[in-house]
Amino acid sequence: MVVTDTATITSKSMVNIPASLRRKYALKEGTKVAFVEYEGAILLVPLLSPSELFGIDRDHKDEIVKAVRGLESERRREAGKD
Repeated sequence: MVVTDTATITSKSMVNIPASLRRKYALKEGTKVAFVEYEGAILLVPLLSPSELFGIDRDHKDEIVKAVRGLESERRREAGKD
């Protein structure tokens, strides 16, 4: 994980997303996001439309495949515990 920017939570529990990340991920006012807990971290995941998603993964394919396989493996382990 690479830390590129930091932010501070305000007294009203708000966080400003750094401009560099907003530009990189094309986040604009009104973009919906999901908060995902994963391995002790909170991920902020943009909920983009299918047309906005087209091609967004091309630079991160290996990382995405690794993350998906990890999640699949975790789900299989959890299913086996029941």
